[in-house]
Amino acid sequence: MARDTTDQTPVTSVAELTAYLASGSKPKERFRIGTEHEKFAFFKADNSPVPYFGEASIQALLKGMAERNGWEPIVDEGNIIGLAERDGNGAISLEPGGQFELSGAPLENLHQTCKESNQHLAVLREIAEPLGIRFLGIGGSPKWTFEETPRMPKSRYAIMSRYMPKVGTHGLDMMYRTCTIQVNLDFSSEEDMRRKMQVSMKLQSLATALFASSPFTDGKPNGLLSWRGEIWRDTDNRRAGLLPASFRPDFGFADYVEWALDVPMYFVVRDGHYHDCTHVTFRQFMNGALKGEIAEWQPNMGDWTNHLSTLFPDVRLKRFLEMRGADGGPWRRICALPAFWVGLLYDDQALADAETLTRDWSYDEVQALRDAVPAEGLAAKFRTTSLFDIAREVLAISRAGLKRRNRLNGDGIDESQFLEPLGEVLAKKATLAEDLLALYDGRWNRSVDPVFTEYQY
Repeated sequence: MARDTTDQTPVTSVAELTAYLASGSKPKERFRIGTEHEKFAFFKADNSPVPYFGEASIQALLKGMAERNGWEPIVDEGNIIGLAERDGNGAISLEPGGQFELSGAPLENLHQTCKESNQHLAVLREIAEPLGIRFLGIGGSPKWTFEETPRMPKSRYAIMSRYMPKVGTHGLDMMYRTCTIQVNLDFSSEEDMRRKMQVSMKLQSLATALFASSPFTDGKPNGLLSWRGEIWRDTDNRRAGLLPASFRPDFGFADYVEWALDVPMYFVVRDGHYHDCTHVTFRQFMNGALKGEIAEWQPNMGDWTNHLSTLFPDVRLKRFLEMRGADGGPWRRICALPAFWVGLLYDDQALADAETLTRDWSYDEVQALRDAVPAEGLAAKFRTTSLFDIAREVLAISRAGLKRRNRLNGDGIDESQFLEPLGEVLAKKATLAEDLLALYDGRWNRSVDPVFTEYQY
């Protein structure tokens, strides 16, 4: 999220919170695709991380991008911590360890998505190259220790950094040492939201396996294919992971609200200042828990939208759905991740086929798959088959969905072309993480440094 919200509309009932989510429903012809991707900034001279302050720095990158794009700076306690496109569509933001994120505009098709990421990276290179900075596209920081990793001066991250060690073992690594590719997709009704939520929640571990690209930590193999996936198994399980309620046949907006109300808050923003609220849930906040602690203690809609942005289920519900399971990766995967989900969820027949495939998958089975995938990847077992075999079936459904969408580029090519990186994974029966490990044991002579050269943007 690029900017924390300051909508002052008072919140007086739980029904208003449910109505906020429901208001995201839109006709199918207005469905859009919003893609986000993060990358690690490093100095090409020595593969060291880029600090926030200094002549060659994250701050300098943001200022350069602001001048080049004409985007509006987002400022926190006097520090530029992001940029917003002036029409409100796209944004650039910082993750806690300096991971540089593009939150893409809502676009009509995947050809536009790929063009957007290409243009972003081209402009970013123009700014970064004179500073000696490049960017790495994989899911986990491969070399830098936690102590070596920079800290961004963003108020919400200071609150989160104090809180994370209290609620899980991997929260700080999640914040400072992982990158992802995500896609945000629309729904037309509560029923449509439910169908998409259930299919994508069940298949999120498949995305984790297909996009696994984080096999290194602290300069050596970590024994996993998706370290990022393992991190999310114990970051803060009150606000992350699978949602049991989403497996129910009658799951709706109100169920998500009831869950979210009982998750501890991170903060409220008043007059630009962040107040630590990790000691209360949103339900307690609505019942007056902050009265006497802060002057404006009554909740408003900005507080609610900010709270929703601090929840981390595998599929996050706002006024759209966020697919959160994938590791970051090279440029082609920035296009492949949204292609995978658009093919499954934006075509009626594909969604029905995916529902048929996953309809009887239980919460416990999906949880077991989620637990197995970080180490086993596509070799993870599901009932009498492997995730690899399921992947072939799901990818075929997605590809058919994209072909039926029939959104063509200027050369008459449809969106299914963007699934090619995933087809290659299945063809050679190896994820990117397994490719990286083979390089480490072979041509790289057991060094992770070549990853910075061979997988940079």
